[in-house]
Amino acid sequence: MDKRKIGSLEVSVVGVGCNNFGGRIDEAHTREVIEAAIDAGVSFFDTADMYADGRSEELIGRFLVGSGHRSDVIIATKFGNLMPGQGQGARPKYVKKAFEASLKRLRTDYIDLYQLHLPDPDVPIAETLGALDELVKAGKVRETGCSNFSARQLREADVAAAQRAGSARFVSVQNEYSLLHRDPEEEGVLAECDREGLAFLPFFPLMSGLLTGKYRKGAPIPEGTRVAKYERYRKLLTDENLDKVEALIAYAESRGHTILELAISWLLAHRVVASVIAGASSAQQVRANVAAAGWPLGTAELEEIDAVLSREAGNATA
Repeated sequence: MDKRKIGSLEVSVVGVGCNNFGGRIDEAHTREVIEAAIDAGVSFFDTADMYADGRSEELIGRFLVGSGHRSDVIIATKFGNLMPGQGQGARPKYVKKAFEASLKRLRTDYIDLYQLHLPDPDVPIAETLGALDELVKAGKVRETGCSNFSARQLREADVAAAQRAGSARFVSVQNEYSLLHRDPEEEGVLAECDREGLAFLPFFPLMSGLLTGKYRKGAPIPEGTRVAKYERYRKLLTDENLDKVEALIAYAESRGHTILELAISWLLAHRVVASVIAGASSAQQVRANVAAAGWPLGTAELEEIDAVLSREAGNATA
């Protein structure tokens, strides 16, 4: 599989988002997904301390690190969101506490990419970066990143890091981005990444399954799916979104591809995107995600796709 850079780290262009581990899928299926990912050439696994209240990290520690693959993979995790019994936030003391807890759950002595899960308005970013810099200089963290940051917040973090000579700086940002969610373009985050050499990691790249073709207009919602189980995901099934999905399916199929191939290859057509971290609940889904990365999209095709989406958006407001 092709690889791209996150700072000094080299990662597979398709990774695994591990938010399902220990929660939506049990231990057996988590192991199945991890093993299938390794077999398919995936080297990037992204989790967070809060996923399944720590169970995601624990299972990665057991089935990935414990199986002898630690040196072959890049493990990213996050801190800052509420973690029951542990705390939350980005104060230096908490950064170190959260880090040590993640290290123990992951069964490792270092973390490749340690990310602030969301901005903490009560803590100056310089203080958080100082704590992260100490972890980097101690050899416990290889690179640092952030998530859910705006372009302005990225600039503030970069300025804060620059004021400390030789200090670690964020090398990546992880925000929601997909064919159906274009905020990083519209709000300048992608442009900021391009200017500053930051890697962009899109989460929810398949819009909770809408961009797999699983949900079709006029068809019943498949049983057992996330959308079937949770109201907050069912809200994604608007007429406009489903019309766009149908149009994207038609576009992809007219060129001999699937909407899944379109969704992942479209993201990778943006040079700042380092890896598409798609969640998976089965080995079959992992293999499909990996295989979907092979459609090279050029400028003309990207413009055609935008035209398809614009036309459907126009029809929805007409």
